[in-house]
Amino acid sequence: MTRTFPDVSALWTPGQLSRRSGLAVSALHFYEREGLIRSERTGGNQRRYPRDTLRRLAFIRAAQRVGVPLAQIRAALNTLPGGQTPTAADWAQLSERWQAELDERIAVLTRLRSDLSGCIRCGCLSLERCQLFNPGDAFGAAHGEGSTLLEEAR
Repeated sequence: MTRTFPDVSALWTPGQLSRRSGLAVSALHFYEREGLIRSERTGGNQRRYPRDTLRRLAFIRAAQRVGVPLAQIRAALNTLPGGQTPTAADWAQLSERWQAELDERIAVLTRLRSDLSGCIRCGCLSLERCQLFNPGDAFGAAHGEGSTLLEEAR
C-alpha cells in the first residue's frame, strides 16, 4: 500500500507560522491543545500547519482582544462546517453576538467605575454605610447588627 503525504509546500512548520503570526511556538501548541487550531503530522511526527491557520489565528486573537473567552471562541469555531477557516461573513455573524456581551460588560464596568469614584470621594471606610461593598447595609439587616461582609461571594 502506497502512503501519500500532503503537499508540504502548502503546510508550514511551527517556526514559520510563529514568524508569520507573531505568536510564540508555545502559544501555537497551546491553541492546538485547546482545540482552536489543528496540525498535521509528517512521517517523522513533526507538526505542520495548513496555511489557512494564519487566518484562524487572526480570528482568535481579534476575539481575545475584545475579551471573548477561549471557551466561547472554541465553541464559535466548532460551529463552522468541517473546521473551515472563518470568513468575513463568519466574523460578522459571530461578532454581532459577542457585541451584545461586550456592551453588557462595558455597562457593568461603567457602574463599577462610578461606584469606585463615589467610594473614593466618600472616604467613610464604613462597612455599614458603604454603597460599594454593602449597599443599604443589606448584609447587616439580614444577619443582625454588627455583621459585615468584606467581599461578595462570586
